[in-house]
Amino acid sequence: MMGWIKPMKNKNNLKLSKEKREQMKNEIKVYFSNERDEDLGDLGAGLILDFIIEELAPEFYNQGVFDAYQYMNDRMEDVLGLQK
Repeated sequence: MMGWIKPMKNKNNLKLSKEKREQMKNEIKVYFSNERDEDLGDLGAGLILDFIIEELAPEFYNQGVFDAYQYMNDRMEDVLGLQK
């Protein structure tokens, strides 16, 4: 990744609605049940979700920013090709 892309300053600035957070916790619980045959409670699912938001999500965000930069840069080169 290019050095000019700065990581998100505040790791926990991703805010989820109560409904979205509950949906994600339920998806985590279903995953653990299906893949690991473990029953995970609300607290455990919430802690896993917090870990993902705080530690992993910034990397996905930064990759998305970089991908968008590359896409836009490629499109700008296409526009320059229209010069006469």
